[in-house]
Amino acid sequence: MLPSPREVLEMLLGHLGFVFEVEEHQTEEGLVLNVKTREPGRLIGREGHTLDDLQLLVNRLSHHDEEEGRVIVDVDGYRQAQRQELISRVKRAARKVRETGQPVLLEPMNSFERRLVHQLFKDDPKVMSVSPEGRARVKRIELRAKVTKT
Repeated sequence: MLPSPREVLEMLLGHLGFVFEVEEHQTEEGLVLNVKTREPGRLIGREGHTLDDLQLLVNRLSHHDEEEGRVIVDVDGYRQAQRQELISRVKRAARKVRETGQPVLLEPMNSFERRLVHQLFKDDPKVMSVSPEGRARVKRIELRAKVTKT
C-alpha cells in the first residue's frame, strides 16, 4: 500500500530534523497539508522555491494522481497569503488590459499559480489568459483582451 501524502510529508520533515505539526483539510483545489513549525522560513525558502519543491516531492512520492485532486503543501498559511497577493496583482493587470486593450505579460508562475489565474478568467467576457506551450515548470501567462465578434 502506498503511503498517504500526509505520511510522505511527515517522513520527509522528520528526516530533515524539523519539529512540526501537520493540519490536513480538503478544499475545492485538493488536499491541503498545512505545516506548523518554529522554522517556517527554512521550509518556505527564497520566494517559496523550497516549499514548491517539497510539494512536488510529496505529490510524486505518494503517487498522488492529479485526477484525485492535487496535494497542496503550505507552511503557516504562506501559500494562502501569496495567493491573495497574486490575485490582487493579476486583477490590476486585467484592469489595464480592459482599459487599454493592450496585452499584459505576467510574472513567471508555477503550475498552481497559472491554474489559479486561468480560473479567474475562464468566464470573463473581456479578458482571457494564455499560457505558452511547453513543459517548463515556470511560465509567464499573457492576459489579452477578448475580441468581440460583430
